[in-house]
Amino acid sequence: MANVVIFGVLDTAELAWYYLTHDSPHTVVAFCINCEYLKETQFHGLPVVAFEDVETIYSPAEFQFFAPMTGRKMNKNREKIYNEAKAKGYELISYVSSKATTFQNEIGDNCFILEDNTIQPFTKIGNNVVLWSGNHIGHHGHIKDHVFFTSQVVLSGHCVVESYSFFGVNATVRDYLHIAQGTLVGMAAAVTRNTEEWGVYVGNPAVKKGLPSYEVY
Repeated sequence: MANVVIFGVLDTAELAWYYLTHDSPHTVVAFCINCEYLKETQFHGLPVVAFEDVETIYSPAEFQFFAPMTGRKMNKNREKIYNEAKAKGYELISYVSSKATTFQNEIGDNCFILEDNTIQPFTKIGNNVVLWSGNHIGHHGHIKDHVFFTSQVVLSGHCVVESYSFFGVNATVRDYLHIAQGTLVGMAAAVTRNTEEWGVYVGNPAVKKGLPSYEVY
């Protein structure tokens, strides 16, 4: 159980506040945002403070941190805040929904795992990973740091997903594949072969498009 400061005041942060308040032992005590975007001093009746000063108000010795951000910039924005919060001395919590199905999986910090996810046995989840609702994560796999799954994605067994990857709604990945760093798998794409770094894959079967993923999303 921890007293938690949430980064952000937009939809994802509001959802995190709701989930932590109604489905976790943690207590949300405040929100923070970069000072250039600080317009309101309260959100859901809680203080909103500048991220640049948050550690002077909510000491890392007494409070923990959660940064439930989107996958924009191929997860690089979320990685930046994650690293900066760590540098301030914070321990970052993870949220795993009580309505998710897990099997004593190894799950890193600052993960946001919502309802109806199934994470089968012997699969590891790295740090700063988002699994939106309703995904199937197959057995004996490894999802590395700073990865984002939207909803209804099927990742079959024995897959390795490298950092910064992003999966669109209803994407499917065949078993035993290696998803390279920075791969963007489009909505409803069916990946049947190993991917290349920073590739964009769309269609069924999925084919690689011309632009690198960091220029697309």
